[in-house]
Amino acid sequence: MSGSAQLCLLAHFILTADLASGLGPRPGAEFTFLLAAGRTECFYQTTAGNDSMEVEYQVIAGSGLDVGFALISPTGHRLVSDFRRSDGNHMVDPTEDGDYRLCFDNSFSKLSEKMVFFEVIVSSQRSAGIGPDEWADVATTEIMVEYKLEDIRARMDSVHQHLERSRQVQTVLRAFEARDRNLLEDNLWRVSFWSCLNLLVMLTVATTQIYTLRRLFDDTKRICT
Repeated sequence: MSGSAQLCLLAHFILTADLASGLGPRPGAEFTFLLAAGRTECFYQTTAGNDSMEVEYQVIAGSGLDVGFALISPTGHRLVSDFRRSDGNHMVDPTEDGDYRLCFDNSFSKLSEKMVFFEVIVSSQRSAGIGPDEWADVATTEIMVEYKLEDIRARMDSVHQHLERSRQVQTVLRAFEARDRNLLEDNLWRVSFWSCLNLLVMLTVATTQIYTLRRLFDDTKRICT
């Protein structure tokens, strides 16, 4: 199986988001894409002022398992500059109002394309969890007042945030597992190839030795007679 076919097959095991180059993922979204050899791809994430943004990426497949990464602020300042890294995790807190640029560089590789997974998590300091408007239609009966609706909402918001964070961690772990599986399959192919080659050489040497010994005995018999 060729390298490109392995990369395309590996993409079916990873959760991806609908995202095109030049468009920004939704807060908390993840994306897996193929970075062609000698190319640089950039994505944009829109944030508001005083939010926090976390960017995590890793190279799942491809020769060397490394890419370059740059995170550029809306004002044009280069906040992060990684060169030939297999993974990275970066936090921006607080963020500026505008579009952050996330660029992945594979220009140093002229032959091998890379499969890259990245996740962007934007946390708003103004409205975390479920918005207050979604609770406006809740009937405020005497029983709900007794149980302190505000405390219940705060607890539900906390549970929602923890569940969302668990989902994000599971997605990252799934990407790590896919990369390990790809390495295992690649090493298995190499071991099988060299084992078969060594076995063929051993059989060839054994056959040559047997043939040489038989010719030697035949020549000895002719001399004796």
